Amino acid sequence: MRVSRLTLLALAVLAATVSVATAADSPAPLAPAKIDSGDTAWVLASAGLVMLMTPGLAFFYGGLVRRKNILSILMQCMMVLCLVTLQWIFFGYSLSFGPDVKGLIGNLDWLGLSGVGGAPNADYAPTIPHSAFMIFQAMFAIITPGLILGAFASGCGLAPSASSRSSGQRSSMTRSATGCGATADG
Repeated sequence: MRVSRLTLLALAVLAATVSVATAADSPAPLAPAKIDSGDTAWVLASAGLVMLMTPGLAFFYGGLVRRKNILSILMQCMMVLCLVTLQWIFFGYSLSFGPDVKGLIGNLDWLGLSGVGGAPNADYAPTIPHSAFMIFQAMFAIITPGLILGAFASGCGLAPSASSRSSGQRSSMTRSATGCGATADG
């Protein structure tokens, strides 16, 4: 049986068309993660700015309290920075972002940042190092309790103020009319 050149050419074109269509339908193999220097610089600069917000909060709250309490607020914000950083490194990041346990909480696979390094994590940030993502998230873990400190600036409590003691009120649940912890006389 003799096959004409035109038939062979038609079969070759058909085979090429089918192979191209099949290649387009199949997913391409995942390329290895590539670190983008611009993304990394942006995330690290943002993390640095958020870290500067912690002493900034201390100075902001310092303006809301009496002069003698400014140093106390500054020290409280710095203690939050230190303590939450250590907590985040030892177990906080693993519980927050580690492989999950039934979708509720992370397990302790990354305890002490074990397995968190310079390679990107495709699940969270495929173009920046995993450690850069970790430190960026740590800054928000640090600033959150720093914001809560504002509620306690100047010793906001339910203890009686000097004005309520002098007026003979017996309840320890009274607050001054001028605000949290501030009294008209001092």
